Amino acid sequence: MPQIKQGSVEPGETRARRSFVAPGELVTSPAPGKVTVLAQVLEHAVNEFADVEALGWRETVDVIKEDKEVKKIVGGKEVTETKTWSYFHLSDYQWWTYKQFGEVVAAAGSALVHVGCEPGKVFNIYSATTPRWQVMANACAQQSITFATAYDSLGEEGLRHSINEPSAYGIFTNASLLSTLASVVSSTPSLRVVVYDGKSDEIPSGALEKLKSSVPKGCKVYTFDEFVEMGRKNPSVPHLPDSEDVACLMYTSGSTGAPKGVQITNANIVACIGAVQKLIGHIVKQGETYIAYLPLAHIMEFAVEMCFMWVGARMGYGNVKTLTDASVRNCLGDIRQLQPTIMVGVPAVWETIRKGIVQKVKSAGALKSKVFDLGIAAKKFGGRGSILAGIADKVVFEAVKQGTGGKLKYALSGGAPISRETQEFLSIALVLIIQGYGMTESTAMCCLLPPEMHQYSTVGVPVPSCEIKLVDVEEAGYKATNDPPQGEIWIRGPSVTKGYYKQDQLTKESWTEDGWFKTGDVGQWNKDGTLSVIDRKKNLVKLAGGEYIALERLESLYSSCEYVARIMIHADSNANKPMAVIFPHEHNFKSLASSLGVSGDLGTLVHDQSICDNVLKSLNAVGKKAGLKPLETLQTLVLSDEEWTPQNGMLTAAQKLNRKTIVQKYKKEIDAVYP
Repeated sequence: MPQIKQGSVEPGETRARRSFVAPGELVTSPAPGKVTVLAQVLEHAVNEFADVEALGWRETVDVIKEDKEVKKIVGGKEVTETKTWSYFHLSDYQWWTYKQFGEVVAAAGSALVHVGCEPGKVFNIYSATTPRWQVMANACAQQSITFATAYDSLGEEGLRHSINEPSAYGIFTNASLLSTLASVVSSTPSLRVVVYDGKSDEIPSGALEKLKSSVPKGCKVYTFDEFVEMGRKNPSVPHLPDSEDVACLMYTSGSTGAPKGVQITNANIVACIGAVQKLIGHIVKQGETYIAYLPLAHIMEFAVEMCFMWVGARMGYGNVKTLTDASVRNCLGDIRQLQPTIMVGVPAVWETIRKGIVQKVKSAGALKSKVFDLGIAAKKFGGRGSILAGIADKVVFEAVKQGTGGKLKYALSGGAPISRETQEFLSIALVLIIQGYGMTESTAMCCLLPPEMHQYSTVGVPVPSCEIKLVDVEEAGYKATNDPPQGEIWIRGPSVTKGYYKQDQLTKESWTEDGWFKTGDVGQWNKDGTLSVIDRKKNLVKLAGGEYIALERLESLYSSCEYVARIMIHADSNANKPMAVIFPHEHNFKSLASSLGVSGDLGTLVHDQSICDNVLKSLNAVGKKAGLKPLETLQTLVLSDEEWTPQNGMLTAAQKLNRKTIVQKYKKEIDAVYP
């Protein structure tokens, strides 16, 4: 699929490239001249797909408590503790049609007007991914109100910043988050309205009372149902913004400093939708069912949902805790209940699914394990669509496919690089995984790999709403004159955002005067016109021998090791090789310990030298298989017994590594074994 080269070539950079589907003008809208702002996307969906099921959700019927005995090592002795686990009994999916969804959005928009949230003001959404998140976002869009996003995993400091920096007039949240909100509202003077969603038994004890007594003077607190009903009784007509008005302030979950608010205009969002339709409209279409569970505060999830809204697809909302059957009782997990045809995931999701499949296959015995391996080999040999592949799908992989409902056609991976091994395994055993590349500043996708071009180790071709060029990274040897061309990825076009909110200096550093955004990612143009992302500029580390290694690339490769749940590669300029800090995959890790004759809880096992040696050996075997250079293999490792989460600071709210925190946390252990 050829790429169109544009403009002249400047020294130190490649010529800009565009998608072949937009060689002349870049795409600005799914319906040029008719759709210029976000609110018109829903208007189109309501007009075209009024009675089609739109957004679905499940109610909690019951929470079932189960006691389980857990063995631990205390004072060198094995003891048994009883722990209580909670499982959810959920209803079937309930649905709003597009007409019904539109009516709720209109009522919420009217309520915003009624409580004094005028055009140009900012309304904060601090909530889990639910249909009502979309209600509030679309309600803001209809009344020229900018909505600001806050991850539901944000702590008090991050939440306070996302309210105070834009002087948010109001906030929407969940009942379960009221305790965190209650702790910050006394220092958020701009707030005039709080809307919360959820049942009374989901509210932490005393949180609602604390909230009501702590909010600024004149601030009112409503349930979601009260708020919508108020809007129904006090209707207002929509007040649409201009296309260049900011629709959304999307706060990135940076690993250093306060979150940055990316200013996403109405024009950026409709350009993104138009580009996806132009490039993969044969996949993103009416009649598909999408499972929504990633954070809507992340641009990828928000953009994908708006693309599906444009075509009138069904979107069923799930929760990470209830996606699979393992977390529920007396019902199916969200995926099997919904039976989606398309899903989106980040690499950590795909790694978990792959390791879960491998674990089940191994536990089924040697014969079934051998048959599974033969099925993988048959599909690799025969190729997609071959007779061999068809037989393997029917005989070997049918049970795997049923684990996701049996109807999955495509999956999109984004957010970070996925390892080739995992992408290939799941594309063979489960579903074709389409790789994408983007960021908040590009309004999600700036590259996508259409299924017709399916291959590994590439993020695809430029989407038709942006153009891309590579600029030399001299110190690391990445140059436009290399074969193939390499350099920092710069992007420009209708879907590229206008800058950071109230951060003029950072905006000036990140955008050129002629509109190019410097992504900080290092890329490579392949001979077929696809782009591969090699690493982040800031994650290139020079070793003692003077050569650079790419930390994110190595993390992507090593994450496919069966003993890894999370991995951070660390390197020092005084060392000849990198090392790893790992939170292990508990089931596989304990199986390894058992095979070595070592017993104990996770806190004990991570310090056993024989286990550490075996994990290191397994990791370096993965590296050797991937063709890594000797200097990219691991010198040593540190094993962690504490899960990495946004709550303990090891991950950002977007589930990315918080390197500084991890290194600080394990500094003593790292210094003991490295360099």
